[in-house]
Amino acid sequence: QVQLVESGGGLVQAGGSLRLSCAASGRTFSKYAMGWFRQSPGKEREFVAAISWTSLVTYSADSVKGRFAVSRDNAKNTVYLQMNSLKPEDTAVYYCAAGRTYYHIGQTQADFGSWGQGTQVTVSS
Repeated sequence: QVQLVESGGGLVQAGGSLRLSCAASGRTFSKYAMGWFRQSPGKEREFVAAISWTSLVTYSADSVKGRFAVSRDNAKNTVYLQMNSLKPEDTAVYYCAAGRTYYHIGQTQADFGSWGQGTQVTVSS
């Protein structure tokens, strides 16, 4: 398994930007697809974005397309979520996750097997 630690959350005004980071332990990080999910109070955890182990394939939820971008640096064992044009409805705890198996990428929670502890993002109006 991969251990994951998110950082970069905080309070930002609507229209602002944040970049989340997720640092992974282990020598096999580069073999895992990585994903970002979020959960707001009273709501189900939802998919935000995912990136393949090669960075050649990325997926984004319709709600964040054109505003959020996922990237990774395998040399640093880190995946990023750049969030621009933030809206109050983006307020949530954001979690990063590693693919359930090597190389596999998906867009559901079942596609991911290791999770970070989450970082809070709050967007004020």
